[in-house]
Amino acid sequence: MSTPYFADETSVVIRAMFVGQRIDLRTFEQTRRLASAPLTVSAGENGVVVLFRYGVIVTAGLQPAEVITFNNQIAHLITDRFPEPEWEEVELVRDADGSEGIVGGQIHLQDFNLERIQVVADALAKSVVLAHYEVELAKHFDRIEPLAASLSQAQRPGPKGKQLLQHLGDTLMIENKMVGRVEVSEKPELLWEHPEHERLYLRLEDEYELAERHDAIERKLALISKAAATLLGILQNRRSLRVEWYIVILIVIEIVINLAEKMFAA
Repeated sequence: MSTPYFADETSVVIRAMFVGQRIDLRTFEQTRRLASAPLTVSAGENGVVVLFRYGVIVTAGLQPAEVITFNNQIAHLITDRFPEPEWEEVELVRDADGSEGIVGGQIHLQDFNLERIQVVADALAKSVVLAHYEVELAKHFDRIEPLAASLSQAQRPGPKGKQLLQHLGDTLMIENKMVGRVEVSEKPELLWEHPEHERLYLRLEDEYELAERHDAIERKLALISKAAATLLGILQNRRSLRVEWYIVILIVIEIVINLAEKMFAA
């Protein structure tokens, strides 16, 4: 059992921030770490920070000024930093005799030991990543709709082929990040060593609807990819048809010229 944290506190605020596409954690290999899976370090006067390689910082027990200071200190380690990070915060409440889980919008824990903080941090980190991509996918839906409408009205496609390819590329990138980096559907590695906290994680997973939201994002990704691919195919077919008509017209013109030459020659 790890040493309890925030011994004099009955409640602590924990905050998750999706700050960028990636955080280089190698710098922390030479520093004093509290734990490595996930990477956890001390920060501020009496705080704990859990860092995730896929771009999420989770702080517990840090004052707002300390959060800003820590984020500025590691800014150079963040790849593709977001101008407005997605974030969520919740209050942790020490409840030694109660059941662990979310009660009235607060997360009740029997103790503030490191493993429990890491379990909560993992769930919150996945939740903010899901929230970020839910917003991104909503934007893609808004962009796809007018493209589909213009095609249904037989309008000229203009440069929309590039836009559709962009949508296909973006959805593939989102899918790669969600599956390859974040692994939302996977339980945290911590639970292999501390299975006694699995019930807490499952309750948080259920409360934040991580599995349901992940499935919904996958369905939306598939729908956007299918819609973009279908629209792109329509554009390509239209262009192919125009090329065929151009060829037919050129052949007709050539036949007319040849007949005219023969008539004048006669």
